[in-house]
Amino acid sequence: MSGREGGKKKPLKQPKKQGKDMDEEDLALKQKKKEEQKQLEAMKAKAAGKGPLTSGGIKKSGKK
Repeated sequence: MSGREGGKKKPLKQPKKQGKDMDEEDLALKQKKKEEQKQLEAMKAKAAGKGPLTSGGIKKSGKK
């Protein structure tokens, strides 16, 4: 083993992935997912403004 062969070997470069053509179905699916994400964000913001949904369940008194 000579000095140049020591150490880690560099991995071979992977060929670049080619951008696949998107048809109408793919575009529609992407648009639908985007809209669902927007709705989810809106619901999260709306829910964050309110207080807790439950009142804490069974309340215990200090007496035993």
